[in-house]
Amino acid sequence: MIPPLVRLSTVLVAVLSVSAAGAQDGAIVSSQSRFHPVIAQTGMVSSQEALATTVGVDILRAGGNAVDAAVAVGFALAVTLPRAGNIGGGGFMIVHDADAHETMAIDYRETAPAAATEDMFLNDAGDADPVKSRFSGLGVGVPGTVRGLALAHERFGSGNLSWADLIAPAITLARDGFPVSQDLSSSLSSNWVRLHLARDQEAYGIFYGPSDGTPEPGFIMTRPDLADTLEAIALDGPDAFYEGPIAKAIVDKVNATGGRMSLADLAGYEAKLRAPVLGSYQGYTVASMPPPSSGGIHLIQILNILDGLPIAEHGLNSARTIHLMSEAMSRAYADRSAHLGDPDFVDVPDRWLISEDYADEVRAGIDPDRATPSSEIRPGTPPAPTESPETTHYSVVDADGNAVSNTYTLNFSYGVGLVADGTGILLNNELDDFSAKPGVPNAYGLIGGDANAVAGNKRPLSSMTPTIVFKDDKVFLVTGSPGGSRIITTVLQIIVNVIDHGLNVASATAAPRIHDQWLPDEIRIERGISPDTIEKLEEMGHTVALKDAMGSTQSILVTPDGTLQGAADPRRAGALAAGY
Repeated sequence: MIPPLVRLSTVLVAVLSVSAAGAQDGAIVSSQSRFHPVIAQTGMVSSQEALATTVGVDILRAGGNAVDAAVAVGFALAVTLPRAGNIGGGGFMIVHDADAHETMAIDYRETAPAAATEDMFLNDAGDADPVKSRFSGLGVGVPGTVRGLALAHERFGSGNLSWADLIAPAITLARDGFPVSQDLSSSLSSNWVRLHLARDQEAYGIFYGPSDGTPEPGFIMTRPDLADTLEAIALDGPDAFYEGPIAKAIVDKVNATGGRMSLADLAGYEAKLRAPVLGSYQGYTVASMPPPSSGGIHLIQILNILDGLPIAEHGLNSARTIHLMSEAMSRAYADRSAHLGDPDFVDVPDRWLISEDYADEVRAGIDPDRATPSSEIRPGTPPAPTESPETTHYSVVDADGNAVSNTYTLNFSYGVGLVADGTGILLNNELDDFSAKPGVPNAYGLIGGDANAVAGNKRPLSSMTPTIVFKDDKVFLVTGSPGGSRIITTVLQIIVNVIDHGLNVASATAAPRIHDQWLPDEIRIERGISPDTIEKLEEMGHTVALKDAMGSTQSILVTPDGTLQGAADPRRAGALAAGY
């Protein structure tokens, strides 16, 4: 058994000791760290929560590989980052096995219960009812995280560490407690989160009861029910989650709050190995997530369009660069609305969407000087026949060149706001990612159609985009992000910032971001874009909306000599890249 958390690196101690008054963001230790990556020679982990990062580094030091560390981080985040880290949700993982020269995708997306129906999120008038899909048991998908992490360990783990070894640090954190971070305290102090969790006595008692209110930074939070659940999973494997008392507790809670889940739904859940979607950009190979995530297809589609445009020449975040990126983004999101869904239920025209010919066609329709109104953009027509925001991402690279890019989620912050009684498991509301009704946007404003309609045992469409970029067949960049509909464009900009604009991985992470998802008809931007640039974009016909920061990328870049450069996104307090 590995003694958990036996090493707290200097940088971790520095992060945890920064006072809220002394720093604008807990992830930034100094004014320089925002633009300079963390350097390591042997292994590196970058995640949204510092304790979980340290768990991953400890696993690497103890002889585990990147997949072992990723599994351990996944379980640790379920304890220390409860709004997104989870065992009650699902996600996607890209794994590169250096010895086998193999890159695979693991799909552990939640599924709809067998009893789900196409009209279950509609009211009596036939209109979409967001309360049903977002705040009731109907919105809960069959969780996939435990099966997904188990598949990763079984298929790609080092063999040096047992399943129980990898869960042990999370059990210790849950049983003995951990200091509440500024980020966790701030999250729980949000009026929206308090109201969200107050609907469920079990959830409210876990997060507010022990501290008689919002826990202050430094308060030692324990999760005894979750510790018991994790111990059962460590002892008996994933079946302890999908069968028996834990499964019954999940089903009982879902159905008591309006859902339609059965024990058979849980017992029958399977994580799936899939081939990644592959593309090329400026001499690099990009491996990302295939459907039922839309992330990989549309990331590569946008890169294909940009590959023939002079964005490097125009410069980082210039008006012309933003204009061209916006035009490419909006067309990809229009295609997403019509063509993407669970490939086990619909024919996704993936080869056409990521083809150079289609990219040439789309690129030819872009005016370099004027914005195209969304009303004039329509999804493309494939040839026939055809073959959060609350999520979290982490990246891992080990000494042997193995790499993991993993994104998982509960959908909303703290999911549906329900905890399965006696288990400590926060449940997801991922079924809101289905199209409740064609043409009606989901919580992230994304439009969907029949391809993403609700059906029993079907996986809802996602935007999660865990990605590994290769140069000369070796891992070059591992990245991904949370952010709901904005995940695809966030990951895109990390890649473009590094490859086209020559930024180091930390500067690429810190650079202001933009987003265009076709509808609404606007370019969303972060603060930091020049007012002159905004004015030029508006002169080109764009509507520009200044909004909150987007994403929380966790990235690792591998230099030609094998040095690891890590960057945790400063947009989320408490994120940490660390290595050795």
